[in-house]
Amino acid sequence: MAAVQVAGTVLCGPPREAPPEPPREPTPEQDNGFRRLSARLCALRPDDSSSARTEIHLLFDQLISENYSEGSGVAPEDVNALLVQACRLVPLNQNHLVSKVSQLIHHLLNRLQVIVDEQNLDFLLAYTISAIQQCSSWTHVEILQALAALVYCNGSKCQKYLPDLLGKTGLLMKLSDLAQSDPEVRRAAVHCMANLCLSVPGQPYLEEPYQNICFQAFLTTLQSPKSPDMDDITFCMLLQNALKGIQSLLNGGKMKLTQTDKLGALLAVLKKSMFHGLPGLNIEMPTVLYPTPLPQYDGRPLVKAQQSESSASRPTSNKKKKSRIKSKKIQQEEEEEKESSGAIEAAPVTGTGRVNMHEGNTCPSALGVQSLPLDGSGPAGKDRVSLPFGSSSWKRVSSSESDYSDAEGGMQSKMRSYQAKVRQGALACFLSTIKSIEKKVLYGYWSAFVPDTPELGSPQSVSLMTLTLKDPSPKTRACALQVLSAILEGSKQFLSVAEDTSDHRRAFTPFSVMIASSIRELHRCLLLALVAESSSQTLTQIIKCLANLVSNAPYNRLKLSLLTKVWNHIKPYIRHKDVNVRVSSLTLLGAIVSTHAPLPEVQLLLQQPCSSGLSNSNSATPHLSTPDWWKKAPAGPSLEEASVSSPKGSSEPCWLIRLCISTVVLPKEDSCSGSDAGSAAGSTYEPSPMRLEAFSNLPNDKQILCITVLLGLNDSKNRLVKAATSRALGVYVLFPCLRQDVIFVADTANAILMSLQDKSLNVRAKAAWSLGNLTDTLIVNMETPDPSFQEEFSGLLLLKMLRSGIEASKDKDKVKSNAVRALGNLLHFLQPSHIEKPRFAEIIEEAIQALISTVLTEAAMKVRWNACYAMGNVFKNPALPLGTAPWTSQAYNALTSVVTSCKNFKVRIRSAAALSIPGKRARYGSVDQYAQIWNALVTALQKSEDTTDFLEFKYCASLRTQICQALIHLLSLANASDLPCIRGTVELNGDMVRSYILQFLKSGAEGDDTGGPHSPQERDQMVKMALKHISSVHTLAGDTSKRAIVGFLEDTLAVYFDSSGSHVAVLELKNQ
Repeated sequence: MAAVQVAGTVLCGPPREAPPEPPREPTPEQDNGFRRLSARLCALRPDDSSSARTEIHLLFDQLISENYSEGSGVAPEDVNALLVQACRLVPLNQNHLVSKVSQLIHHLLNRLQVIVDEQNLDFLLAYTISAIQQCSSWTHVEILQALAALVYCNGSKCQKYLPDLLGKTGLLMKLSDLAQSDPEVRRAAVHCMANLCLSVPGQPYLEEPYQNICFQAFLTTLQSPKSPDMDDITFCMLLQNALKGIQSLLNGGKMKLTQTDKLGALLAVLKKSMFHGLPGLNIEMPTVLYPTPLPQYDGRPLVKAQQSESSASRPTSNKKKKSRIKSKKIQQEEEEEKESSGAIEAAPVTGTGRVNMHEGNTCPSALGVQSLPLDGSGPAGKDRVSLPFGSSSWKRVSSSESDYSDAEGGMQSKMRSYQAKVRQGALACFLSTIKSIEKKVLYGYWSAFVPDTPELGSPQSVSLMTLTLKDPSPKTRACALQVLSAILEGSKQFLSVAEDTSDHRRAFTPFSVMIASSIRELHRCLLLALVAESSSQTLTQIIKCLANLVSNAPYNRLKLSLLTKVWNHIKPYIRHKDVNVRVSSLTLLGAIVSTHAPLPEVQLLLQQPCSSGLSNSNSATPHLSTPDWWKKAPAGPSLEEASVSSPKGSSEPCWLIRLCISTVVLPKEDSCSGSDAGSAAGSTYEPSPMRLEAFSNLPNDKQILCITVLLGLNDSKNRLVKAATSRALGVYVLFPCLRQDVIFVADTANAILMSLQDKSLNVRAKAAWSLGNLTDTLIVNMETPDPSFQEEFSGLLLLKMLRSGIEASKDKDKVKSNAVRALGNLLHFLQPSHIEKPRFAEIIEEAIQALISTVLTEAAMKVRWNACYAMGNVFKNPALPLGTAPWTSQAYNALTSVVTSCKNFKVRIRSAAALSIPGKRARYGSVDQYAQIWNALVTALQKSEDTTDFLEFKYCASLRTQICQALIHLLSLANASDLPCIRGTVELNGDMVRSYILQFLKSGAEGDDTGGPHSPQERDQMVKMALKHISSVHTLAGDTSKRAIVGFLEDTLAVYFDSSGSHVAVLELKNQ
């Protein structure tokens, strides 16, 4: 059960996650105290006397003052019953008691993490709505707090009351309006709306009209300035609630931002909120951000950008030409920038006064945050501001439990903390926005969020890098980097137009130069952030962001030295004390090596001596051992192998190869220490799965010990441990020495099913992956000659797995993708003895409906691919009544819809593969159903090149191959009633189909491996078998369909054999 998200303070604050720590064991005093007070309250009857009111007041106070905690032994149903009884005892004309009972609802649901069940929710909602309507206005804040706790994760169960709450004259609309005089009431009303929008996996989303109403209310809240009577902290909490509401709509409600004005308005308020409360910055934003046209998506050559849009992105070379007219201040800043760049290029960490990564703090330096020039976003000049970042408030502090120093005083520090949470909320909402829109739409707003080299003399502009370089909160900096990484991910096509290999002396700046300038500025800012960062978690995000940038930037079209700077800068971090920093550093090095291979700049870097870039290292180098540690190559044949791969002319093996070898061979070091130890604690407990050889060589008692420990750790209260255990079990169940052990597989299944019910999405995702692996094991065991495994495996456990798989298929995409894989395997595994039982009939129907729904849903493409794959597995089970069951037409309709219209070609390929699996004509259903499948495949063949996404073109050939295979398969099963439909295709689209079948016969296997024929001989044999089958079909006299189809196939084979020079085959065909 999910946790109630209510106030972080006594007043209702922004929604928060359930406490991550494991629940404490209940004490008898806690349990007995609640039960005693609950019994006293339940014994009371409605009484309007003064003494009764006093007693109720005292009981409420005692219940509120009890020391509750999650897992305190109080059952949710007892809490629900107590709250209903409390409301029955309090008439609505008693304002003080209504206020007190509202506090009780809010307090108990928050502290005990209880979600009210549907039956009691109906009564409590009616009570609280009536209370708002009838009670004095001073009680509204407490009542709204109670309402927010009641509707949390219950939005789908509040349909009956939505008109009263969100209608034109609804309570929440009125109380959240700008005209509301009480700022606390307004904030609490927005918080209620945010909780209403929060969806739960498997439950219906808020209806679209209400989604739009809430979205507009949240947007208006974010666009409105702070009213004079509202204090700063209340305003921050109001903004947090509005941001959380929009994020919930985008994440759970799957809200689509298709209108430009709607998306532009949201991005404008998000950009404004991203910088809320940032010291020294007061940003003014337009109401709507409009996208810049992107010529590269029109399929035309590089288009010149408008002069007005490129004024902030002139080539760097032009700056030097104007140096004579610069002021002293500008010259000085430019010199500092050149010094910084030179220092970065020469060595990442040199000299004194740099960031001391060992100590986790910073000192004033030439590369300190105070002196870093801040470069902002590109053409949009409306949000340019001056940034006085010279004050000491900008100094980075060490990463600790608090993001801020105590020097500012308690209230000031508290306000800074709330402002940082607003910025983090805006970034989280921006991340959800990025995931809900297409990349080609997102890149229209590139210049508003990604920095560009500013024109000399112009004021600085703000971007995501402003936060990365200047925000005092490490968490906010990390959030900004996550958003930037999401923007960069998959940007290769967009960035491919960048070019600055030649000087552009023109009156305007070409679009290609503008993008190249932005790429250069990203490199510069990220490298500055790298040396200034003191938090290991944020450092990891910086390096991941650099890796994304390196993977997508077209370095073959850019000037040299960008990769060299990154290379020299990252080398010290491969021996950082934090394991996550080390891993991300190796990932970045891998991205550099594989960039546009072979890139001459990278080849030169690999040929450098292993000490290059470290000769100037000193005590400021971040967490390094001796500078020449990688010179110590491991003994054995590995070194000789490394020497073979070293660059030509080098006298020693490439240092990167030595590094990789030493990382694998040398003893493992402590993975975490210092302030980040707590966050990385989960890795300490992770039972890393052993290689199969190592496990098989263990004595039997040690194998049993490993399994016992894993199964025991699955009950851990630590979610990191539980997630890692679920994954490890998913690896173990694939081991051949374990997968045929029915008892181990059953124990593992029960452990995984338990983890699938966990509150943590990470645990559920790992458990779903392991369930998919376990069901793969069932299929492998089914294909062995020995039937004992199928006979001994519990039917009751199969039912439990099917039910859990169905529920998991309604979860988030991370869980859903493997849940549908498991459902397909389970339905494939079912034996006739299972299917014949009545208790299996309903669950089989539900499982297949879950797969059909997932095939058609607007989920991630990986999810839909797995659903199509699972449907193909269902078709492989001959015991299932495919062809006669009511769900047959639904299953085929879903697959034919995907094969003709899905924008992802790999999903189309998988659906076509599923359609070619049934091995008997009867399993394709009626004549009409067969015709519908046939016509859909022909249509899909016609549309196999229709795509606006260039990334899908590489799958066109594979798609056509799979569709042709499916069509030929259908031909080989057709009966007389099916021939007229096939003849219609031959007459209308014969030439098109023949050309693609000829391509199918001539080409080799490409792309997606769907188990089809791989050689031309196998393929022409398929067509021959289809021809033989059609020739043997008995038709009525005068039916010309058969002759037309046979002639079509003979002509196709004749053309193929003639073009391939197989004259013998042509003669054989004529003789037949």
